[in-house]
Amino acid sequence: MSTVPHSSHWGSFTAVVDDDTLIEAVPPDTDARPSRLIHDFADSVDSDLRVRRPAVRRSWLTAVRAERRGETGSAPDASARRTDERRTDLRGAEPFVEIDWDEALDLVAGELERVRSEHGNAAIFGGSYGWASAGRFHHARTQLHRFLNAFGGHTSQVGNYSFGAAAMILPHVLGPAQFANGRLSSWDVVSEHTRLWVMFGGIALKNTQLESGGLSDHPIPDRLRATHDNGCRFVSVSPLRDDAPDFLDPQWLPVRPNTDTALMLGLAHTLLTEDLHDEEFLTTHCVGWERFGHYLLGDSDGIAKDADWAAEITRIPAETIRELAREMAGTTTMISVAWSLQRADHGEQPYWAALALAAMLGQIGLPGAGFGFGYGAAGTMGNWQYPFPAPRLPVGENPVTAPIPAARIADMLLHPGEDYEFNGEVRTYPDTRLVYWAGGNPFHHHQDLNRLRRGWQRPETIVVHEPFWTATARQADIVLPATTTLERNDLGAASGDKRIVAMHRALNPRHAARADWDIFSALAARIGTHESFTAGRTEMEWIEHLYTRTRQAAAAHDIALPDFATFWADGGVDVPQGSTVLLADFRADPAGHPLSTPSGRIELFSETIDAFGYDDCPGHPAWLPPIEWLGAADAPAGSLHLVSNQPGQRLHSQLDTGETSQAAKIAGREPCRLNPADAAARGIADGDVVRIVNSRGACLAGVELSEDISAGVVQLSAGAWYEAADPTDPASLEVHGNPNVLTADHGTSRLAQGPAALSTLVRVEPVDAAGLPPVTVTSRPPVFAR
Repeated sequence: MSTVPHSSHWGSFTAVVDDDTLIEAVPPDTDARPSRLIHDFADSVDSDLRVRRPAVRRSWLTAVRAERRGETGSAPDASARRTDERRTDLRGAEPFVEIDWDEALDLVAGELERVRSEHGNAAIFGGSYGWASAGRFHHARTQLHRFLNAFGGHTSQVGNYSFGAAAMILPHVLGPAQFANGRLSSWDVVSEHTRLWVMFGGIALKNTQLESGGLSDHPIPDRLRATHDNGCRFVSVSPLRDDAPDFLDPQWLPVRPNTDTALMLGLAHTLLTEDLHDEEFLTTHCVGWERFGHYLLGDSDGIAKDADWAAEITRIPAETIRELAREMAGTTTMISVAWSLQRADHGEQPYWAALALAAMLGQIGLPGAGFGFGYGAAGTMGNWQYPFPAPRLPVGENPVTAPIPAARIADMLLHPGEDYEFNGEVRTYPDTRLVYWAGGNPFHHHQDLNRLRRGWQRPETIVVHEPFWTATARQADIVLPATTTLERNDLGAASGDKRIVAMHRALNPRHAARADWDIFSALAARIGTHESFTAGRTEMEWIEHLYTRTRQAAAAHDIALPDFATFWADGGVDVPQGSTVLLADFRADPAGHPLSTPSGRIELFSETIDAFGYDDCPGHPAWLPPIEWLGAADAPAGSLHLVSNQPGQRLHSQLDTGETSQAAKIAGREPCRLNPADAAARGIADGDVVRIVNSRGACLAGVELSEDISAGVVQLSAGAWYEAADPTDPASLEVHGNPNVLTADHGTSRLAQGPAALSTLVRVEPVDAAGLPPVTVTSRPPVFAR
């Protein structure tokens, strides 16, 4: 029996191994609140759903082998012939055939070279969005980008699904996207000084159990409790009561979904008209206050954005709005905004409006006050961030310089050659012939999956690296079996975590799985890029190189880290911690410490954005009604607003087949939560299976009744492994409970083109449980030995 240090998205642990079998994953004693999901992660390594050998979709393999023999059809359009002969319409609907590694690598290398030769590198889509691994060297997406860049480039993605709208609006009005991803006042400061915390979107503890680069402990629940115990009052603005933990004793404002911006404007109007705003701060640290103030008063459109106006939109009483505004002005107030608010139509607006509201209070840069974007979004948000970059494999330069917005994949596939507007530019979608995906699951996180399936049929080849038979693997042509982190060495790090972890290999690779690094190295040898991809280093040489670079960067900030041999032998290193008051320097001296905005100040009116001429994102924060919301005049009778939030029993779609996620299912389907009054009006009881439907699609789910859900809302978490009842029909009923067959696939605005999943109306209908299609995606798909 042996023990080795390791890490995961859910936390670091010691792997206890006996005879190449993982016996236990033991969290460190210093982690008072380890995630239960560590154990599901450990169990997954020997799951029956592992991809065991390279596998190729049967029709695609038959067609490509025929092409190699010169047996091709006579259609004049070669691309149409290929998609027809390769039966791309059968992706997800036919068996796979296992082949040996040499043939699989030859097939992938041949397709890469063919597509580059015939269509250019832009025809290769390698965005490959996904978390994949806490390890920073074996991070699959980074490995793929390095590989494709060495090959001449690829069409990639810019932005993300997590905070895509915020990432585009903030550089115009505040500064880098990092303001939405960890650049916050640290917990020690907040716990001591904050006296009123207004949480738009709450702070859901389920999200704090994870971090992309791993985490060594889970301090946020205790940090929040300390803040409460020091005298802070909490207000949670959310359609879900349990978006804030009960131990905070929060005041719950059950806002109508997608109307937080209107509430912020109503608060701002009260501050202005009751002379509670800080005119000096607005003058010295902001630009555009006069224009925004006129908008609040209704000078520009004849509509005063007062509390009564906001109450009609939000369903929060006007007097509650006024009282809250007065309280915010009278004490040390923190305004936080969850990532979920900007994953909606006009998702740029709540972040900009919250910034304006904080500026009006004049407390930005004071300890425990101002704003914070993303508190609670992950397990290190609010921790002090060390001032040097975390280890990361360099990807090199991508010669293809026109990435698409992260959430516009289906648009790219369905509309090649068409122009679109994005962040002040007009760009053109490429003609995608090959999709290469490593370390992600678009059939979890993309919107309108039926639409994605239609687009997914268009490329000539789709290659996927995967440890497991996920929905995306089942929709591929070539699936290459990848190792899990437990089967390789790595180092785990997040700039907000106090420890860099030496991730020792605990187990031998399962079946015929290979690390992404080894797969790409073998491919690079076939296409002539081996030296540029590997730089002549092995896995361990790269890990030592990345750590050494981080050690040198830390030394530049007078932070001493041990040499690599010591780091590796000790299982990691703790990084000395500090403290942050967000924008304290800017507050003290805005001229000496300007922001990176065009003006150097907070922009309440942006001349840059205004010049874009976007009616869906004007030059100042504004209330813009969503396309779908409960206040719309054309909202169908009986509609409920779908909240497709992140799950607590898995990470995105990772570990959906694990014990914790499976235990939460109802009749094998993903649970959806309904307010008892909404359920009674529809003849639905607790434990029933229901059909959730709109014009884009339909899915089945099991019902859980809860008073924590506002009336008019249905909550169905994302991440259930997608399964169509009829895999040949892109409009088929989804049987497992994946909400993204229902969500709309359009951008938040022309500025950010972010995902707008949370602007979705649905109907919820009872169904007869007898004869419903079974859930089979949790079992192995048909795979034949060669």
